[in-house]
This record gives sequence, structure tokens and C-alpha cells, in this order.
Amino acid sequence: MRPLGIVRRIIPCLDVDANVVVKGVNFEGLRIMGDPVELAARYEEEGADEIFLLDITATIEGRKTFLKTVSNVASALNIPLGVGGGIRNLEDADAAFKAGADKVSINTAAVKNPGLITMLSREYGAQSVVVAIDVKKQGNTWRVYVEGGKRETGLDGIEWAKSAEDLGAGELLITSIDADGTRAGYDVELYRVVSKVVNIPVIASGGAGGVKHFVEVLMYADAALAASVFHMGVINIQGLKAYLMEAGIKVRM
Repeated sequence: MRPLGIVRRIIPCLDVDANVVVKGVNFEGLRIMGDPVELAARYEEEGADEIFLLDITATIEGRKTFLKTVSNVASALNIPLGVGGGIRNLEDADAAFKAGADKVSINTAAVKNPGLITMLSREYGAQSVVVAIDVKKQGNTWRVYVEGGKRETGLDGIEWAKSAEDLGAGELLITSIDADGTRAGYDVELYRVVSKVVNIPVIASGGAGGVKHFVEVLMYADAALAASVFHMGVINIQGLKAYLMEAGIKVRM
């Protein structure tokens, strides 16, 4: 369990495809949710601590991140912006930072070239480097998937999380593909196990459906990322934070 005195963060996620925000279930069946700039601005007004903008098809399509979208969203925000998707090297990361990103998130590229984590950390500082890890439960373990959840790597998710920290990651964004979009709750056991082996902040992703789910996962994770419950107005961030404070979870109001 992470110390409850540490401030927890609430992070809306904008999964972007062709410059619109989309959302699916278990990484499949994507539906259009809205305009990324409008949603980002709304979430900041509601009290979001950060925004994550993930270009979910850049890696699959073998192209770079939509930098124009990054720039447009960044210009609308005063809170930190994390950007992921299509970042394969220092050049891609530099372009994202110049477009307005405060952090970059790497996933497939980190698995293919673990040394990229170290290079980015040395160049931009560990605080700017997020390693995203997408996992599916297999027995008593979690297996790492890349390329938008399409390909299993054979890596153990917990071991890879520790390796990413050792290589220089400043933060981990860990998504349960099994829970993604289901609104059945976060895979709390996953984050309980991860929190025991790493010392850097862990962002939990996948499965948020109600305010109680945030309380459950923030006992072990440093931040909770969610998408559809915010996009569809199921949960208001300001109301969520008030609920968390009443439950003894420290957040910025």
C-alpha cells in the first residue's frame, strides 16, 4: 500500500484516432467521444491534475504522433500534458515536447529498444519519461502486450515494470486490457503487486466505473487514469475528488 499522505492524481485520458477522441472496450470497438481540445479544457476546469493524450493508431499504422493535435490541446491547458503513441526515438520525443508535451509515454518502442528509456531519461529527465505497460492476466501473472494490445511479448508485466524503473523511467502507466472500458473496476491486485516492487509513481488504467473504484485502486496506485466515465459524464472530477477526500484519499481540490 502506498502512503495515504501522498497526494493522488486524477488523470483523464484522451485516446485519439484521426484527431477525434475515441473509446472502446478491451481495446476494441472504438466509438467517437468528441473533440480533444474541448474535452481537455473541460476536464481542467473540473479539476483534473493532468491530461494524457494517446494517439492509439500511430504505432499500428507505423506513423508519427499527430503533432498538430498535441499542439492544439497543449495550448488550451495549464496543467501537465502527457503524450504517447508513435514515439520511437529521441527525435519523435523532441517533436512532442516542442509541440507542448510535458511528458512522453512510450510502450511498444520501449519493449523493442529498452535503451530508449535510458536515453530519454538522460536527455529530458526521468520526470518526463512515462513507460506505458499494457497487460492481460494469465494465471497468476500478467503478460505484456504491445502494438495496441495486438501482440503478446512473452514478458512478465511485473518484471518489466521493475526493469523500466531500473532503466530510468520516472513513472509507469499500467493498463489492464482485461478491464479496459468494462467499468467493472480496476484490477486492484495488479497495482497491489506492482506497488511492492517499484518505487516510482504508478498510474492505474482500465476499468473505472464508479467513484468507489477510484478509492480501491488509489490505495496502491499514485494516480488513476480514466476515459469513458469522464467522456460520458458518468463521473464529474470535482465530485470524485470530494468523495476521495471523504474516504481519506488526499487529492488537490
